[in-house]
Amino acid sequence: MSDFNIYLETLLGSEKLAGLAEVGIRLLLTVIIGLIVIKIIMKITRKSLDKSGADPSVYAFIKNAVKIVCIIVIVTMCLGIMGIPMSTVVAVLGAAGAAIALALRDSLANVAGGFMIIITKPFSKDDLIDVGEVSGKVEKIDLFLTTLKTYDNKTITIPNGLINTSILVNHSKESRRRVDCTFSIGYGNDIGKAKEILAAVCDACPDIIKEPAPVIGVANHGDSAVIMDVKAWCETDDYWDVKYFLEENVKIAFDEHDIEIPYPQMDVFIKK
Repeated sequence: MSDFNIYLETLLGSEKLAGLAEVGIRLLLTVIIGLIVIKIIMKITRKSLDKSGADPSVYAFIKNAVKIVCIIVIVTMCLGIMGIPMSTVVAVLGAAGAAIALALRDSLANVAGGFMIIITKPFSKDDLIDVGEVSGKVEKIDLFLTTLKTYDNKTITIPNGLINTSILVNHSKESRRRVDCTFSIGYGNDIGKAKEILAAVCDACPDIIKEPAPVIGVANHGDSAVIMDVKAWCETDDYWDVKYFLEENVKIAFDEHDIEIPYPQMDVFIKK
């Protein structure tokens, strides 16, 4: 027996030393078995989620939640092995929970927001969304944050609580979208001819859906021009292709048919 063991036995007594050793072994076994059980539970969870075909955001969220619950159970069991009464543990956890809830109310709001996102599913991974003044494609939905990727490859992280209380626009929710464009023609130009040109450009775009047909008309009378509306439907993934096609080809067609796109102008009358 080493000098250190002799010292411990002298200090604590052989019975207490044996009790501590037993508690230590039980703690070690609990942790080891607990980690193995967590690994098995996570494997079963992953297989179940794979079979269910769950949304990727739901997939990650559930996995994290199950792992956290398992860790809490193991920690509680370890406290029980150490001889700490569960009533005391519950009382301490209750008091600590109240204090933590006050200190981390924003974080808890984010967790609640994450649950609401998972339940209501206002958007999914790869959806293009606007939240407040930011927009981007959804990369990941975590317990606290949602990560967006912008078209210019910037990463934006938004607290889930903020998303849950903000006006959210999902551009990818529906399979079809309407492209709205406005074009200006001079007051001296023929409106009927301009409408024929706009209709021809729409017919030439292969991504514009024929039914419902594009809507073309006079939107309003501006200070310097007549404002024409073009409203055409397309598949959601083709939105920007259609938008750029119309903007470019209408300008080319107007130039070919001498349709004026006027600059702002003002008539000044001088009294003599």
